[in-house]
Amino acid sequence: MNGNVTAVLRLDGPLTMTTVSGFVQAGRARAAAGDLTVDLSGVTAADSAALALLFDWLRAARGASHRMTLSGVPAGLRSLAALYGVDELLPAQAPAASTQ
Repeated sequence: MNGNVTAVLRLDGPLTMTTVSGFVQAGRARAAAGDLTVDLSGVTAADSAALALLFDWLRAARGASHRMTLSGVPAGLRSLAALYGVDELLPAQAPAASTQ
């Protein structure tokens, strides 16, 4: 088994207090199973529950000695993380794919 393979978990639609509970267990399992990139490019709305979800998954990944990165982080979620002073705690954003 190749330890360098990173799974991608793509989230679509709103990631808010009313929707995050449906993502918790699946994300924890993926984060604990191996390195994970969370693709947030399809997220249409996010609130503080989205940040809590990402930190929960980050704890699961680190607890299993895996890495978690983010991609496609919406500007609103980045701003919210900065407002709460936790932007530096979020995992580094994965490099964007070239569009040219």
